[in-house]
Amino acid sequence: MNEEKFNLTLRKFLKSFGITGQREIEKAVDAALKDGTIKGTETLRARATLEIAGLPLQKVVEGDIELE
Repeated sequence: MNEEKFNLTLRKFLKSFGITGQREIEKAVDAALKDGTIKGTETLRARATLEIAGLPLQKVVEGDIELE
């Protein structure tokens, strides 16, 4: 295994995941605020699942996103 290539592509994936995830959460929160689904004072429970094809990996990460 090429450790350097592995680490580089892993970091690239994680950066993409983080940026895309943040953008999608921001869009969803903005839309929910505009349509009145949420008020902007909530704490939202978030869950992300990480799976990698070909590996026996399924990791769930949960946390709170505070709006106020």
